[in-house]
Amino acid sequence: MTMPFPSPSPLAAHWDLDPEVVFLNHGSFGACPRIVLARQHELQREMEAEPLRFLHRELEPRLDEARRPLAALVGCDADDLAFVRNATEGVNTVLRSLEFAPGDELLVTDHEYNACRNALDFVAARAGARIVVAEIPFPLAGPHVVVERVLGAVTDRTRLLLVDAVTSPTGVVNPIAELVRALDERGIDTLVDGAHAPGMLPLALAELGCAYFTGNCHKWLCTPKGSALLYVRRDRQHAIRPLTISHGANSTRTDRSRFRLEFDFTGTADYTPFLSVPTAIEFLDGLFPGGIDDVRRHNHELAIAGRNLLCETLGIEPPAPESMIGSLASVVLPPSDEPPIPPVGLDPLQQALMDRFAIEVPVMRWPRPELRLLRISPQAYNSLDQYRYLAEAVASLLP
Repeated sequence: MTMPFPSPSPLAAHWDLDPEVVFLNHGSFGACPRIVLARQHELQREMEAEPLRFLHRELEPRLDEARRPLAALVGCDADDLAFVRNATEGVNTVLRSLEFAPGDELLVTDHEYNACRNALDFVAARAGARIVVAEIPFPLAGPHVVVERVLGAVTDRTRLLLVDAVTSPTGVVNPIAELVRALDERGIDTLVDGAHAPGMLPLALAELGCAYFTGNCHKWLCTPKGSALLYVRRDRQHAIRPLTISHGANSTRTDRSRFRLEFDFTGTADYTPFLSVPTAIEFLDGLFPGGIDDVRRHNHELAIAGRNLLCETLGIEPPAPESMIGSLASVVLPPSDEPPIPPVGLDPLQQALMDRFAIEVPVMRWPRPELRLLRISPQAYNSLDQYRYLAEAVASLLP
């Protein structure tokens, strides 16, 4: 391999990423800009200077203030949003609040994120309900395949659909609006696992009409780790309780909804990731002339360009149409007999890319169907040169 070590985008100056690593994995845990971390640290110092004032007297109005710009961004009333730590917690919150019975069917696709599928399995086993899996092929011809497969698995026993807005292993943007509408016509609620959606996709949750939606802020909105949103449609809020039952459960207040009283304070914790959300939104909105819309466009175009480079260099076809790609994109690699590396099960190719080329990018063994995928997830700090470097590095390591 002859390519020199690539430079990131000039916008990387806003992040504290290691300059000796080609970081191409924003999609896993995000990366928080320096200005947002500074705001969080300022809030933490304020909290520790007078904990009672911060956590007891002022937290509630601060959370109200933090929800407003987030609600405007995702298109809903701020009172229909709650903060949770991550999308997996949001999925668990909904699933463990709902009551299912023996014979009920809970519908999911085989692309669902493993942690959330585990939560679905847990509540189904506890209730004696049945999991029905809609198998979605990959490579994927188009969104119509997803709709056909999901609706083909619906029966008169279906109680709930759990579906990714953007699938984690494949990076495919699912036709959520069409699925929600079709299921709603059948009297079936949808829980959208939108882990990657806030900041990646344009959202209008009130218009979408799903019963439940959860999404991370610490991924594409670049907030501190441990900040996510849970949207619950107003007519479903009475049944949804936080995972931690706390003071709000027996509050006699009537100035706020039960949903607000229970979710806004669940005990002593660091609430500063939530309170930093407005700073992150303001930061992203100022990166490009067109604001966050331009950030989304930039990341999408870089994902497509990076995927094209990989496909051309490796002599493979794109596995999904461009219309189904946001800021995540996967390509299918040849299968490998090499066992994953313990203890966390890294693919040997992923480890070799780090050891030999200082590239941080996920290579996933995805078993349904059995595929080996390499996934890219560009953020504003990445450059096309980094993806040229990645394509050459991968080509040099494959047989």
